[in-house]
Amino acid sequence: MSRTDSPATPELDFGADGLVPVVAQNADTRDVLMVAYASPEAVERTRETGLAHYYSRSREELWQKGATSGHVQEIAEVRVDCDGDSLLYLVDQAGGACHTGYRSCFYRTLDGEVVGERVFDPDAVYE
Repeated sequence: MSRTDSPATPELDFGADGLVPVVAQNADTRDVLMVAYASPEAVERTRETGLAHYYSRSREELWQKGATSGHVQEIAEVRVDCDGDSLLYLVDQAGGACHTGYRSCFYRTLDGEVVGERVFDPDAVYE
């Protein structure tokens, strides 16, 4: 089967590190919320539960988005890119996606200007 064929379940390329990058995007507004990584187990847990799961490279462990904060990402749809080496999670985001309290992790410009909305106090959530 060539890369241009459309299999029912595309094969994913998790690369040498065993991970695939994931872009999380608000299913309604289409705002980009965050970028993280997923292992095969994280993708499977996402499919099984309907909640976004990722793999933390710094902690070296599987994690469910919002397990601590309550700011879960309910999966509306998962899309695979043309090369099978990255995913797009279209999500219904509860609260903020960013651990710093912002709706999106992309809340500032390259010049440092804050352009995003802070929706929770991280000190109150992550005690």
